[in-house]
Amino acid sequence: MAAWKQIVLAIVIVLAAAAAWVTFVPGSREVLARWGIDWAQASTEKAAPAQGRGGGNRPGGAAAQTPVVTQPVTTGTINDQLSAIGTGRALKSVVINPFAAGRLTTVAVAAGDKIEAGGVIAKLDSDSEEIALERARIAQGDAEASLERIKALRASNTASAVQLREAELAVDNARLAVRDATLALDRRTITSPISGIVGILPVEAGNYVTSQTAIATIDDRSRLIVDFWVPERFTGLITVGAPVSASSVARPGQVFEGVVSAVDNRLEEQSRTLHVQARIDNANDALRAGMSFQVAMHFPGDTFPSVDPLAIQWGGNGAFVWKLEDGKAKRVPVRIIQRNTDSVLVDAALVSGDQVVTEGIHTVREGAPLLIAGSEAAQRSGS
Repeated sequence: MAAWKQIVLAIVIVLAAAAAWVTFVPGSREVLARWGIDWAQASTEKAAPAQGRGGGNRPGGAAAQTPVVTQPVTTGTINDQLSAIGTGRALKSVVINPFAAGRLTTVAVAAGDKIEAGGVIAKLDSDSEEIALERARIAQGDAEASLERIKALRASNTASAVQLREAELAVDNARLAVRDATLALDRRTITSPISGIVGILPVEAGNYVTSQTAIATIDDRSRLIVDFWVPERFTGLITVGAPVSASSVARPGQVFEGVVSAVDNRLEEQSRTLHVQARIDNANDALRAGMSFQVAMHFPGDTFPSVDPLAIQWGGNGAFVWKLEDGKAKRVPVRIIQRNTDSVLVDAALVSGDQVVTEGIHTVREGAPLLIAGSEAAQRSGS
C-alpha cells in the first residue's frame, strides 16, 4: 500500500476513535470544554432540537435538560498571618578585653556568675603602675610646696610674676601626672561595663594577656532580641510596638510574647526581605542567646471571594466561572489570587452567597436557563 494511503487511513481511524469517544464516553464533552474545545458541545446543541422534532422521549418533542450542581461563594483571607524563623541574641552583650598587656594575678568570677556593672572580673600585675603613681604624688607635693614659696616671695616682691606662673604650671602638670598614673593603675583592674551573666572564661590566673585577648563575655539576657526576615508583601504592615509571639524549638508548646522593637529602613536586594527585630521577655532566664524561634504575627489581611476549584474554567480571555443569576448562567471573569486544597481565592465581581456552577459545566451557555440538581424543576424533569 502506498505511503499516502497509509497516512489517510491512519487519520480516518484517529478521527473515528475520537468521535466514538465523544459520543459514548460520559464526561468527554466536559473534558473538551475544559481544554477550550467547544465544537463537541455546539454539535450536541444543534442535534438536540433535531431529536425533539423527531419525536424524542419528552412530551411535545422537548429535549431533556441536564441538571447542574452549584456551590455558594464564600470568603477567604490571605496575608493575615506571618510565620518566620528567627535567631535570638542577648539584649546586651560585650566581650571584655584589657586596656593594656600584663599577667593576670586574679580572676574574680566564674562562668555563670551574675555580675553588676562595674564589678571586678580580673586584675593584672600592677607593681610598676603603683610605683609610678607614688612617684607622681611625690612630684605633685614638691610642686605645690614650691608654689607656696613663690607666692610668699611674690608677696614681698622678691619673686617675679613669671616665676609665679611657672610654679603654677608645674603644679598643674604634677596633678595631671597623678591622674595619668591613677588611670593606668585603675586599668590594671578589669571590670564589667554592663550587668549580666558571665560566660565561659578562656583565661586563667597566671596567663599573659594583651589588649587583643578576650577575657570574658557578658550577656544581659533579661530580654532577648530576635532577628528575623519577612517577605516584601508584609513591609507596610509591620510597625514598632506590634505584638509578636515566639516559640522556641528547644521548648515546643511554650509561647513567649513580645513586641517589634526595630524595623529596617530598606529591603535586602537579593532576598527581597525586610529585617525585623522583636524583643521578648526572659524574666525566668529560660532562654539563651543563639536559640532559634518560630515567630508569628497576625494582621487584618485581605479578603477575597472563595470558590470551589471545580468552578474555575478557562477560555480565550483567561479564567472565568459560571454564576447563577435570575435562574440563568452568567459568565464572570476571575483573577486567581491563591489556590488552596479545597478552595480558590479570586478577584471577581462575586459576593458571598452567590451560586457558581461546579458540575455539568459542559451544558452551560451564556444567558441560558439552568436546571439546578435537587430542585423541584430538576425532579419534575427527571420524572
